[in-house]
Amino acid sequence: MKQDLPETETAALAPDHRDFVSALATGLEIIRTFDREHPRMTLSEVAARNGINRAKARRFLLTLHGLGYVRKQDRYFELAPRTLDLGYAFLSANGYQSIVRQHLEHITEVTGESSSMGVLDGADVIYVARSAAPHRLMTVALNIGSRLPAVATSMGRVLLAFTPDRLDQILARDALVAHTPNTITDAKALRACIAEVRSNGYCIVDQELESGLRSLAVPVHNQHGKLLGALNVSTNAARVARDTLEQDFLPLLLETAREIERTVE
Repeated sequence: MKQDLPETETAALAPDHRDFVSALATGLEIIRTFDREHPRMTLSEVAARNGINRAKARRFLLTLHGLGYVRKQDRYFELAPRTLDLGYAFLSANGYQSIVRQHLEHITEVTGESSSMGVLDGADVIYVARSAAPHRLMTVALNIGSRLPAVATSMGRVLLAFTPDRLDQILARDALVAHTPNTITDAKALRACIAEVRSNGYCIVDQELESGLRSLAVPVHNQHGKLLGALNVSTNAARVARDTLEQDFLPLLLETAREIERTVE
C-alpha cells in the first residue's frame, strides 16, 4: 500500500535503500558535527561524535579539506567559509526569500519585535529568514540556519499541523522534552494542540521552549497552495500580553502571509 506523503516533500530514502549513498550521508553529517559548542575538533573528536573509526574520519576530513569545506590547523579541523555556499544555494534557489525578508522587516518595524520564517527539517524548525529586534529574547542567539525543536515552537507546530505524517514520525522516534514547566510533554495533548492549530490557522506558544518567551506563528503558502513555511513574531511574556498577540499581532501576520502568497508562485 502506497503511503501518503507530506505535501511539502517527497519520500526520503531509507539508509538501507540501494540508491542511498552512505558516503555522501556521512560526509554531510561530519559537516554538521561542527557547531557552536564544537567549532574546532581533533580527528579523534570528530570520529567519536560521528560514531566512526579514526581511519574513516580521516578520509572524510581530508576529502572535505581537499574540496575546501574544512580547514586544518595542526591537530585541529574546523569548517571553512566555503560551507556557506551550501546555505546560499538554498536561499538563491528559493527566490521568495528576499520578498519574505522585506515583509519580516516590516513586521519588526510595526511591532518592535523579532520576526522570522522557518521550514521543517527533520524534527526541527530551521530559520531561513529573520528580522531581529534590538532586544534579545532567548539565551541562544537566533540566526538564519538556527534550529529549534518543532514540537515546542509556534512555527514548528504550525508546520506540523499541515504535515501530520511528520508529527507521527517525530512522536514515534523521540520523547517529548520538558524545556520549561509549561512544555507539553504528553503526546495526546500535543496532538490535540496541533489539531487546534490547524483549525484556527495560527499558533501561540507561551513559555514552553524558554521561560519568558511567547511567540505567535501562521502558515504561509504560495499561489498554488503549497506550504512554503511559517511566519512568526517572538515577544517577551512580561512585556507583551497574550491578548496583544491575538488582537494586534495576529491580523498583521495573517495579512503578511496573504501578501506573500499573492507574490510567490
